Amino acid sequence: MTEHHTPHEGTAPPRGLPPAAAVTDGGVPQTDRLRYLDVATRRIARGMDLDGTLRELRQAAVPAFADAVFIHLDDPLPVGTERPTAPLVLRLHSAERAEPPARHPDAAPEPRTAPRSATAQHPDAAAMAPLPDAAPRVEPAGGGRLAELLRDGRPAFGDAPGNAPAVAELLAAATGPAGALPPGHRLIIAPLHGSHHVLGAVVLLRSAHRPAFTGDDLLVASQLATHTALGVQKAVMYGHEASVADTLQHTMLPSSLPEPTGIRLASRYLPASKTAQVGGDWYDAIPLPGNRVALIVGDVMGHSMTSAAIMGQLRTIVQTLAGLDLPPNEVLHHLDEQAQRLGSDHIATCLYAIYDPIAHRLLMANAGHPPALLLHEDGRAEVLGIPPGAPIGVGGVVFESVEMAAPTGATLVLYTDGLVESRDTDIGSGLEALRDRLQSTAQGLGSLEVLCDHVLGTLGPGTRDDDIALLTARFEGFPADSVGYWFLAPHPMTAGQARRLTRRALRRWGLEALIEPTELMVSEIVTNAVRFASRPLSLRLLRTDVLRCEVTDDSPQVPRLRQAGLGDESGRGLHLVNQLALRWGATRVSSGKVVWFEQKIPSK
Repeated sequence: MTEHHTPHEGTAPPRGLPPAAAVTDGGVPQTDRLRYLDVATRRIARGMDLDGTLRELRQAAVPAFADAVFIHLDDPLPVGTERPTAPLVLRLHSAERAEPPARHPDAAPEPRTAPRSATAQHPDAAAMAPLPDAAPRVEPAGGGRLAELLRDGRPAFGDAPGNAPAVAELLAAATGPAGALPPGHRLIIAPLHGSHHVLGAVVLLRSAHRPAFTGDDLLVASQLATHTALGVQKAVMYGHEASVADTLQHTMLPSSLPEPTGIRLASRYLPASKTAQVGGDWYDAIPLPGNRVALIVGDVMGHSMTSAAIMGQLRTIVQTLAGLDLPPNEVLHHLDEQAQRLGSDHIATCLYAIYDPIAHRLLMANAGHPPALLLHEDGRAEVLGIPPGAPIGVGGVVFESVEMAAPTGATLVLYTDGLVESRDTDIGSGLEALRDRLQSTAQGLGSLEVLCDHVLGTLGPGTRDDDIALLTARFEGFPADSVGYWFLAPHPMTAGQARRLTRRALRRWGLEALIEPTELMVSEIVTNAVRFASRPLSLRLLRTDVLRCEVTDDSPQVPRLRQAGLGDESGRGLHLVNQLALRWGATRVSSGKVVWFEQKIPSK
């Protein structure tokens, strides 16, 4: 039988809640309890995540309804309809003093903090053992009283007959191994039941100087636990979806950037605030034949797992199109066609650029994306005037490629709109601010990594409305004296001409030790090109940390390594290249193919 207490004389109801919030005795009108529950449950529903839900429960319950509240949650919390992989294990979060009591929605706003805690204690509560900073675990015995109470799902008095073992199990995590209830204290155990599983339990405790809980308080505790369980379940599902989408997006972004000769690259990805879902921002850098590199940044509109999935598909399509060595406008044209097949409601922006370190040129096309900036070596930041075009997925749009100089030492800055646009800043103002930031900080920021950090660091704290993808590329180019480039007519004497040109270049570079094997491999590749070419072919030698040779012709037929028969007159040239070269390969491009090989330059 539960002992009923009358309130102490002169006890005042707590601030910000109806009088029944603290004095839940038989003489209190039912409407006051309903008013309290209305304020408290709406407050609990305000929690946007797990910490927020538990914080709002603390502030609604302490001290208005109880002197302390302990919240035990299943560890790990189940997601959706999945069955827990282990028996119920409850974890008590770290302890902390209570924040100000819950206030009525019409009351003046009060300061908010966001501690990671699920235990609160009223300052006037009777002395208890110090609350733990650690997070002890409680594994209810399968046939014990605590497990029975949790399965039953209804709140129960902790001092009711037979409930002492359940109280001992739950309070052991907060008051020590004995798990004893301090003299004169009363408590309610309220299970947290989600849609499919038990999520944990709430323990509401009153000290001896306050009235004991009544039967009506069990109904109040039930409502508090029900709304808390809904909030916890919502937070778990939201967190799971956000985690999956975030993992999906990061998996689809490049784990590292290539390191092609003639250009330096650095990138950053900054997700939006925790209250937003993952977006579809992406960037990429793809090596192309001829030591060129494609630089891409894009943004799928929306924030969801769908946006991240569409982003992954578009990025894969771009990588495939880049392998065909198409000009930027053609890449965007085909990307637009493929995006429409994914669904008419999927819209994206994309900027595609190709840098040629030998010609020191940049070729770029834009599909509705914010313009790129070129930071010159003298610190001047230029907004590149590329026709913006329409977004990917609109259909029937003509994209335009624009070629421009790519000065040595200049830095190309590609980004998504989260860097320059927010609910408080339009894209024009944000772009101008970014240009000013780059100009004011370019001097002395030699490293691209430092430049990226500085650009993002100037955003300052606060909620970001959108994800940010940032890709920077510093043009270093190829020295003219490290390149040999010739056009050769396809006739029977071309192989001999190619050998002579190769010999002269290697002697000029002091690479006499490589003359014999290089001449042999050049002869084999050029001979093969002459067999199929209908127009002049090109021979290019590049001296970097390796010696690279490239032969380009207009035939799309790519040579493959194969086993030559005893009577075959051909088929052995690539075996020779495969044996002598450090690396070699053949790539089909829009104008034909490129066959290349590399050799290690001997140390002096």
